[in-house]
Amino acid sequence: MTRGHALIALLAVALAMPALAAAPHDDLGIPDIMAPESPLKGKAVHKRKIPRGSSSPVYPTPLPPPLHYNPPPTQEFVNHPPAVPPPMLVPETGRVLPNLPAVSGSGPRGTETFQDRATRCVHQSGVYGPTAAGNPNAYVGGCVNQ
Repeated sequence: MTRGHALIALLAVALAMPALAAAPHDDLGIPDIMAPESPLKGKAVHKRKIPRGSSSPVYPTPLPPPLHYNPPPTQEFVNHPPAVPPPMLVPETGRVLPNLPAVSGSGPRGTETFQDRATRCVHQSGVYGPTAAGNPNAYVGGCVNQ
């Protein structure tokens, strides 16, 4: 019967171990090493509010004025009137038609480029019309090559 008593004792220890192991732990299984605090009897805890910072507003100090002032250099833009080419003789009609001033000079220093001249000549052929300029293609070709 000693063998039966040993088995009963082993069974009792096996059943008691989880209960003994869970006592010093919290619900998550983490060991609790802190002793519980005793509740304060009849004492109300008053926390004193400690003022922080200044009682008056603090504004940033302004930046010092510049030591010297250099104004930006002035740039003068002289707008010269566009150069007007000499009048053109239209061979088909025998008339001399004045050239219109160049509107835009996209070349160096505002000079009229070939593309500017071609645009001006096409515009002039439309302004003067077929009665004064004759054949538009011949007029534009003569004007561009002038």
